[in-house]
Order: sequence, then C-alpha cells, then structure tokens
Amino acid sequence: MAYSQILRRSREEKTNYRKRKHLLMGRRDFITVQISNENTLVQIHKPEMEGDKVLSSAHSRSLLAKGWKGSRKNIPAAYLTGYLAGKKALASGVKGAVMYTGTRKYTQRLAAALKGVIDAGVEVPADAETFPDEERLGGKFLKVQNEISKVKSAIDNEVKSK
Repeated sequence: MAYSQILRRSREEKTNYRKRKHLLMGRRDFITVQISNENTLVQIHKPEMEGDKVLSSAHSRSLLAKGWKGSRKNIPAAYLTGYLAGKKALASGVKGAVMYTGTRKYTQRLAAALKGVIDAGVEVPADAETFPDEERLGGKFLKVQNEISKVKSAIDNEVKSK
C-alpha cells in the first residue's frame, strides 16, 4: 500500500485548497480577517500566481491613535478595523471583494469586521442577517463606552487627507 502525503498547510489546517482554488478561479479581490488573543487584522488581497498581493491592511492597534479606548479584539473594535481597511482599500482603487475564511469558522467578530468593510463602501456579497446587532456594533454592552462615531470620523479624516 502506497503512502500519500497530505500537504503541510492542509495538515496544519491553515489552508482549504478547495476554497482556495475557487477563489483563484474567480479572480476577485478577497478579504481575510485574523483574530488573535489581543488584536484584529483585516487585509484585502489580490490573488496572483506568484502569491497574493496585499492591497490594503488595517490592524486594531492603529485604532488607539484615533481615540479608541479599551479592548482591541471585541466586536466594535473588529467593526472599526474593518471600516479602516475598507477606507484604505477604496483609496487604493478596490471596488469589490469577497470574504475568504479559509479553515476558520464564521464568528461574530469576523462578521463585524466584514460589516465594517461593507460600511466603508466596498461591495461585498453578504447576507445582512449574519451581521451582529447595531447595539453590539456600537458597544452599548461595554463598561468602557467608546465613541464609535468619533473614531469613524477620525478614520474618514485620515483617509481623506492622504
């Protein structure tokens, strides 16, 4: 009986090659969201044969300079990080994209980041029922009340000035 080797990234559950193949065949830009224990990272990529090219990127640490207080991994922080990535993508010429989750589950924080990208103006096919409630996006449940509108206006001002 012959041994068939499983690809390393598939074995480590980092890449779903079937999804990746369909993504590359579609030739559309795609959005990835990485959520760690402390931060959220949203990137918009262009698939190429040599490797994916990052068109825009936003990290939740950059929210601190715009007036954000508190956690950088909760639902409102994910929403604002997606909003920032969407604004940067529009400035670099991206009009539409699709969401690529790979092997990760579709969670509320991931959905909040996607909602932020959509609210920034990037066209993404998504069902509105999958997004968190406006109260959750606005941070009404948090002890530290952040002004989401102030941070969004700071993001808008930064992107306009560039």
